[in-house]
Amino acid sequence: MAFFGMRFDMRTPAFAPGTSSDRYKQAVEMVAWADRVGFLIAVLSEHHGSADGYLPAPIPMAAAMASRTQNIRFTLSALIAPFHDPLRLAEDLAVLDLLSGGRVDVVLANGYVQGEFDMFGVPMAERARLTTETLRTLKSAWSGEPFEFRGRHVQVLPRPAQEGGPRISLGGSVEAAARRAARIADGFVPSTPEIWQFYVDECLALGKPDPGPNLGGDTSVVHVATDVDEGWEQLAPYAMHEVNAYGAWSAAAGLNTQVGYDLYEDPDVLRASGRYRVMTPEQLVEDIGGRGPFAFTMLHPMVGGFPPDLAWRSLELIESEVLPALM
Repeated sequence: MAFFGMRFDMRTPAFAPGTSSDRYKQAVEMVAWADRVGFLIAVLSEHHGSADGYLPAPIPMAAAMASRTQNIRFTLSALIAPFHDPLRLAEDLAVLDLLSGGRVDVVLANGYVQGEFDMFGVPMAERARLTTETLRTLKSAWSGEPFEFRGRHVQVLPRPAQEGGPRISLGGSVEAAARRAARIADGFVPSTPEIWQFYVDECLALGKPDPGPNLGGDTSVVHVATDVDEGWEQLAPYAMHEVNAYGAWSAAAGLNTQVGYDLYEDPDVLRASGRYRVMTPEQLVEDIGGRGPFAFTMLHPMVGGFPPDLAWRSLELIESEVLPALM
């Protein structure tokens, strides 16, 4: 059985056609479509103050999508914990979990973009501590029982739909994040697959079960078109925008490729890297078949501001030619 997911970050650079309002509406429609055809997850990401309008508020976005769906799960990956009040975050996520009927999973991250820390007045040196505090606060809050928070006795109600609340993983790009996740979180989402082994080692050292292989290592974007060259020509400017926007953040933070992005000057070099793959329906079917019975494919329909009408063409090809061939 093949599995599919869909991701949105709502980047809309100045050269992208259409309005941001229409893109938000189209994203909700696309997740409703994904739910109807049996996709597994929808992933929403968070950044702040980005010139291209990167999604700053994934929780209300997920709420809108949850109201239009029945089965698809929502992964908020990642919520940048240092920018959230932990108690208010616990309340907002509990309401989202109730609204969705318990279909929410959360990935918390420390953040790495200096401008965002400046925007919220949060010292970057405090980020790991604040993320740890947020995770522990969420766990305590979702018990529904009174607990102590920063010297105050508090209680968060209502409880989430899921017993104990949504699953909380930690995201990260360094060894320390991997080992912290093993100690305090329900899972780990590495920015690059190389650091997964640190998470495994720490789990075993703590006497926890072996988490096994990293199942989320492939972060490439898949776009389906009847003509691969034409499809790449349409996708290229938006792929270049996304990869270089992430690459600039990564370089400014001194992370190089630790968050998985390089800087590219030549679209042909980016195409050859395999990060953005344009395939015909037949090629995607073959690719999925070659990855075994539990192959997972993540779509990013409006990547980098990609036009919604072209994104829908890709999705319609998946529905009419890819999914039937996998049954």
